[in-house]
Amino acid sequence: MKTTTGLKFAALSAALALTGCKTTSAQASNGVAVAGPEVKQAKPGDKNAPAVSDNTPQISSKAKLLFEDAVKSFDAQKKARTFDYPGLERKFQAALDADSQLAEADYNLGVIAERQGKTKDAMAHYRDALSKKPTLRQAAENLAVIAQNQGDEKGATGIYENILTNYPDDASSRARLAEIYRRRGENDKAVDMAKEALFRDPKTLQAYKTLMLVNFETKQFSMARLIALRATKIDESDPEIAYTLGLMNLAEKDSVKARVNFKRAAESRGDYLPAQYQLAKMAMEQEDYGGAEEHLRKILQANGNNAEALINLGVAYKGIGQFDKAMASYDSADKVKHLPATTLNRGIIIGLKGEHEKAISYFKNYIQESGGEAGVSANHPVFELIKAEEAAIAQKEADKKAMEEAAKMEAEMKKQEDAAKEAERQQKEADFKKATEDAKGPPKGPDAKPDGKPAGKTDAKPDAKGETPVETQPEAAKPAAKPAAKPAEPAAAPAPAKKAEPAKPKASDEPSDGL
Repeated sequence: MKTTTGLKFAALSAALALTGCKTTSAQASNGVAVAGPEVKQAKPGDKNAPAVSDNTPQISSKAKLLFEDAVKSFDAQKKARTFDYPGLERKFQAALDADSQLAEADYNLGVIAERQGKTKDAMAHYRDALSKKPTLRQAAENLAVIAQNQGDEKGATGIYENILTNYPDDASSRARLAEIYRRRGENDKAVDMAKEALFRDPKTLQAYKTLMLVNFETKQFSMARLIALRATKIDESDPEIAYTLGLMNLAEKDSVKARVNFKRAAESRGDYLPAQYQLAKMAMEQEDYGGAEEHLRKILQANGNNAEALINLGVAYKGIGQFDKAMASYDSADKVKHLPATTLNRGIIIGLKGEHEKAISYFKNYIQESGGEAGVSANHPVFELIKAEEAAIAQKEADKKAMEEAAKMEAEMKKQEDAAKEAERQQKEADFKKATEDAKGPPKGPDAKPDGKPAGKTDAKPDAKGETPVETQPEAAKPAAKPAAKPAEPAAAPAPAKKAEPAKPKASDEPSDGL
């Protein structure tokens, strides 16, 4: 009963805490956007080409070779969909060490740092790259993306507009601005800006992704899938495309296809957290706590200070019965940020351990932390949890009384059983004594009677006249009668009794007076 209740609310707790990532295409560059350290020469009439001046630094041959080797390693790992970021970081750092003016190496170190969740390091590398090569607008664009992801859309918009001022035909910045318009809910502006970006560069992946998301959010799923197909032809390994297709599958209640697409997104890039969130959530809902733990750990590898992920890791541990690990995970979440969901999940575990009164206090604290009963909906499961614990307390009391009554009945039955055993013992003892006496037989000797009593003695008591009747011997003790030689003659009639004469007076020694 307890286990079932715990599993029932484990998925619920996950849903409360697991918020996931907002649908967005505002991601940094997916690969190394700069092919090499060489500065391209401006073509006649190309206003967007970087200008070459006498101050343009010349990169050493050694740095160029090391950089090209690092780029090849990145491309190979991208194709294999498995990245060794520390190894790539060492390769690009070696190229930068060979020539500190290699801005592209700084840029790529920024991309690798951002992939590992090292946002501050990434921003420092992008700024260094721009200071060495102001024309490296990819670095400026990624700084804008970081600002956008941190909620500073105003700052990001300023950077994009500045890029467009210097490069009016830049397609990428237009696509990024289109994404900001979409996030603001200005879909018409977003569509127009994305189309302008594709007009300038038909291979602008971000523009396709923004159009795909606009159609998904307006439930134009067929058009969204068509645009996703076109985007896949540009980069089939982009995780956002598969992720958005998975969201469409969920909207159509096709969880099987959704899981396939989320897995494809996660496999395309292991650090793509939105897919990991969705896979963890789906695993929780299906009570696959081992699978949920795997995805949650990947989320925590990217950001160990994710309180929501720590709470849900605790829920996963609870689901597989590892209560101590669950509590430790909640402790870690509290150190980052205390959330009401932590209190709720602690109460569930305490209730499963049988501490029902304590569990109720945790549930009541959760209600207070959530704004009181006014802040918690009437059909919130916490109220059902409280009722379940109260019922458990009542059942516990009933079981206690039943056990006490059973103990009393058992004691009474034992008492009766002991009395019956004692009576049986006494009866057996009496039977044994009688059997022993019977086995001894009557007493032997010349004075013994057949019944075992000495001759001449009787148990008869004197009668009323004081005479003791003569004891009649048993037949077996009488001598056998001899058969008569002739028939017995009848006995003579008794003589008639003489009439008794009056007694004569006794002679007296006294003299007679003669009278």
